[in-house]
Order: sequence, then C-alpha cells, then structure tokens
Amino acid sequence: MTWWMRALGWTAAGFGLAGMAVGAFGARALNGPRRVWPPYGFTPFEIGLPADDVSFTADDGVRLAGWWFDQPGSDTVVVIAHGHRGNKSDLLGIGPGLHRAGHTVLVFDFRGSSDSGDGALSLGFHEQRDLAAAVDYAAQRRPDARIAVVGFSGGAATAILTAAKEPRIEALVLDSPFATLTDVVAQAFRGHRVPAAPFVPFVAAANRLLNGYRLRDVRPIDAIAELPPRPILLLHGTQDEIIPYQHALDLQAAAGEGAVELVTFDGAYHCGGYFADRPGYIKLVDAFLTDALRAAGSSPDPAR
Repeated sequence: MTWWMRALGWTAAGFGLAGMAVGAFGARALNGPRRVWPPYGFTPFEIGLPADDVSFTADDGVRLAGWWFDQPGSDTVVVIAHGHRGNKSDLLGIGPGLHRAGHTVLVFDFRGSSDSGDGALSLGFHEQRDLAAAVDYAAQRRPDARIAVVGFSGGAATAILTAAKEPRIEALVLDSPFATLTDVVAQAFRGHRVPAAPFVPFVAAANRLLNGYRLRDVRPIDAIAELPPRPILLLHGTQDEIIPYQHALDLQAAAGEGAVELVTFDGAYHCGGYFADRPGYIKLVDAFLTDALRAAGSSPDPAR
C-alpha cells in the first residue's frame, strides 16, 4: 500500500470518527436535558393574576404541569405551547394577555421542562403526546368551550403535527414553526458556518440509534395540509436565523392556496414579533382567534 493510500485511509477514518462525534453531539442537542439551574422562574404571582396549578398525564405516563387562567364567561380555551428548551414561564406575556382579552388560557411545560416530569425527549416527536394531553385536559375541564392552540417555534411545529390528528383543535396560531426537522439541523450547522451536507446524515443516524425516531418523522410540512379548513394564522420574522423565513413560505404553500394567513414581521428575529409590539401582537392574535372560533361555532362540527 502506497503512502497516499494509507493517508487517504486515515483521513477517511478520521472524518468518520469526527462525523460520529458530531452526530452524537447533535442528537443530544435535540433531545438532551432541558432543566435550568438554579430552578428559579417567574410565576403568575409576578403579574398579579390568579391561576390554578394543574397537572395531567401524557399517554406514555409522563406527568405534565401547567397554569390554568380561568375566564368563566368565555367560550374558548387557548392552549399555548412553548418552544424548544423553553417553559411555561416564557408565556407569561401572551398567556395573560389573551386571558385579559376574554379567553380561558392553559400554559404548560413540555416533558423534561420546568415543573413537568421526565420522559423521552425530542423536538416535536414525543411532545405531540404532551400537547394532546393538554387538549384532553382543556376539553374535560371546559367541555362547552372551543379549543385553539397558540405555539411558538418547536411548540408551533408540534401544534401542526398534533392538530393533524386532533380535530378538537379548531384554530391555530403558529409563530415561527419549522417545516422539517432535517432543515432545522442543517440550519444549525450553517449558523456556525459549518457545511451541513456532510454532517446531517451523522446526526440523523445518531438520533435514530440513541433516541428511537428519525429526523424525517418530524415534518410539519407534510401534516399542515390536513388542517384546513380550520383557520391558521402563521407569524414569522424575516431575519430569523434559527428557523429561516423560507420555512413559513414553504408551510403556507404546503397548506394550499388561501388556507393560511401569513403575517410577516420585517426585521424580526426568531419569535420576535411579540417583542416588536406586545400590545399589537396580543390584539392581532385575539382578533384572529375570536373571529376564527366564532366562525367555527356557526358551522356544523362533527368532532363535537
């Protein structure tokens, strides 16, 4: 064997080892622990709004924790889903804002976050069980109400996937969802100025081996066409570097012509629309949900 063949072999072996290491690191980034330390966070106390501490259980036994902001006179329940590595305290702006606008609101922690129990973690795969359990809780507590979901980032992608199988979700507000998990992984490499193509297959392989699901199992772009004629409001910032704005355009196209109302926040970063104009954002979401659920209430609903 000539020296250059040996060198090529060592180079290939080195690349393979590096790829496996990167793959394992990427899989852990998607599915690893999410609890922060010290475990301090804001609660409804800080905003002076009473809320019930509630808990419910996903169908695989994971206990989930939430806050229920009751509005006894409302005929709507808005379930709000936080983003990847977030928790329910992140929602103490939009949640109470929608409550003050007249909606009953449920915010909750996905598995492995804040006050919820541990369980198999993912980015949008296992968390569908959690959102389905939250919808179950809302439906049982307020069987007279219509249910909408507001989701952010990974929570918005989870909302698409869950709603495709859950007809009790009658309207959706989706802030910065991704179209495919594979593209999210690729964008993470690009964001660090690393070529994505050589390493994404390693992350996909490690993720399947270590966590039991495939990246291609999480494709909201394939599920969103199942949602119409339910109303969908899609919100996205043009300067989003985590989930680029193109994801919003791809999801809108996949849903079908006229199925999605897209509101663009020029110059906003990831999930930045709320922070650009907090009162305006709450007003926008409230108006959409009020109109959407009123229209749903005037039509026959086989799911109810």
